[in-house]
Amino acid sequence: MVLVIDVGNTNIVLGIFDGKALLDHWRISTDRLRTTDEYGVLIRNLFYANGVDAEAIQDIIISSVVPPVMPTLERMCQRYFGLVPLVIGPGVKTGMDIKYDNPREVGADRIVNAVAAYEMYGGPVIIIDFGTATTFCAVDRKGVYLGGSICPGIGISTEALVQRTAKLPRIEVRRTDKVICRNTVESMQAGVFYGFVGQVDGLVARMQKELGSRAKVVATGGLAVIIAPEAKSIDVVEPMLTLEGLRIIYERNR
Repeated sequence: MVLVIDVGNTNIVLGIFDGKALLDHWRISTDRLRTTDEYGVLIRNLFYANGVDAEAIQDIIISSVVPPVMPTLERMCQRYFGLVPLVIGPGVKTGMDIKYDNPREVGADRIVNAVAAYEMYGGPVIIIDFGTATTFCAVDRKGVYLGGSICPGIGISTEALVQRTAKLPRIEVRRTDKVICRNTVESMQAGVFYGFVGQVDGLVARMQKELGSRAKVVATGGLAVIIAPEAKSIDVVEPMLTLEGLRIIYERNR
């Protein structure tokens, strides 16, 4: 079995694969102050609580956009699993040509998502990841990663609105029935929800035009299931896209 770990700015998502089958997955907070032992005990306790044999883990692969956490996680893998993890970065075979001015600048999660989306749907394909940042990535029909756009995520945008205003409350991000609302909470919900729906459809339309052909649009990330039903441009939601991408890249590097 293979343990795949996706380290994001807000959450760390873990998954266990047996071949191509995702047996289980978990989401924990990304904490830069958490120690090697704290991560090790937490993860092994998750395994124990869900009936996963930690001794059956044969390999570990990690994708991270939070460099300060990596030394801690790498030590955790060695101490609690006796394994040196494969870390997505230079020298790792992704099977994807990256047409970026500086390929080292591309977030590992963006490449992993692109690999998974192209493997699943072919190209051209556009990938939207609703994470701490909302990222838009494009892959052409030959499987070349072309680049994309990066926007403030829904969560941090909403939090900024609350922090920088005196009277606006924290809200749940949800769809409202209309945009001309008669109370503050619904007004904020409408603005956030439909504002991001418009952002998604607008950016995808421009990317489709630049690609010159109709691309499949795949969404992932925590809030994808909320935005996707209203966004006309999104074709499919794949909640486990990043974990699938890590599995695929692991197979290519065995």
